[in-house]
Amino acid sequence: MVSFFIVLTVLSVLLVTTVLSQWFDPRYSQMEARRQLIELYNKVDSLEHSVMQKDIFIRRVQFILNGDTTQTFEEMESALTINDTSAGTQITPDQIAPLDSQFRMEFENMELATVSHNISEELPFLFPPINGYPSQSYDLEGDHIGIDIVAKANEPVKSVADGTVVFADWTREFGYVMAIQHRSNLISVYKHNAQLLKKVGNFVNEGEIVSIIGNSGELTDGPHLHFELWYMGTPLNPEEFVLF
Repeated sequence: MVSFFIVLTVLSVLLVTTVLSQWFDPRYSQMEARRQLIELYNKVDSLEHSVMQKDIFIRRVQFILNGDTTQTFEEMESALTINDTSAGTQITPDQIAPLDSQFRMEFENMELATVSHNISEELPFLFPPINGYPSQSYDLEGDHIGIDIVAKANEPVKSVADGTVVFADWTREFGYVMAIQHRSNLISVYKHNAQLLKKVGNFVNEGEIVSIIGNSGELTDGPHLHFELWYMGTPLNPEEFVLF
């Protein structure tokens, strides 16, 4: 009988300290609420980080399509004053006090170090986008940050390397435009097309047809392909990487 009461007492203690703790411990509900609050904050933090990354990507594409050569990707992103290191970090119960009233994120200016790259070694030799001859060369000082290639009517335009289409739409100045993201932070841009054959999100292989040469847009004086290469926010001379 004594053994029975001892066993019963031990089981009661275990139940009170484990399963039934939420009923007998007045701190349980508060601790549970704080735990849920921490989990919710971390989820919001992760979503904020994802949205910021997508916003930066969209700004990069707009940056290239606008032909902005006054700053690099790093300078543009630094101007956004986004502290990317604060995103994705986990908070602890000791840090929850200042967040009880509201969730917030802190944005700080970042100094991004300039990294020098040997572009010619990092980028591969590229597939010619079209069969034709150059009519106007790359001239950064003359604000011509690509190369114009004249070809016969209805000539297909091909992707210079494997990649993913990140822009495919009409613009007033350049008509039908396509931009393809490749590896090594390289983006190729194809302007003044008559027709686009791929959509945003499509993966294309090197040499795959993506559009048809045209004369669309206001900034054109005849059928041709205006082709650009961008690396880390910096325009490149296509003739250094493509044999036309």
